Amino acid sequence: QLRAIARPLYSSPLLHGARIVVHILGNKELRQRWKQELKAMADRIVRMRTLLVAELEALGTPGDWSHITRQIGMFSFTGLTEAQCEDMIARHHIYAFPKDGRISIAGLSSTTCPRLARAMHDALTDPRA
Repeated sequence: QLRAIARPLYSSPLLHGARIVVHILGNKELRQRWKQELKAMADRIVRMRTLLVAELEALGTPGDWSHITRQIGMFSFTGLTEAQCEDMIARHHIYAFPKDGRISIAGLSSTTCPRLARAMHDALTDPRA
């Protein structure tokens, strides 16, 4: 009986989500608040990109990191190799996407940016294969 009740809840979640979107976007005050929150999230990602590049530069990490601040979105391509990403995992427990060196900018904070920068710096300057 529980399966019969639960299945429609999981099989049709889009209608509920669509109703929420219609409600928020259809209400002038809620739409304005949503836009403000969206801008705040986008601005935060830009700040994390800027902070990461500043940390890398402060450490003297070799390379030009300006591509990180030029990119947009929740992820960033670092240019790190698979071996360098594996090094960050082994030594610092920092998990990038090892195959292509992407990192989640949205998952960073002012506390974790310095840790990531240090891990990237170490992987580039003192690799342990």
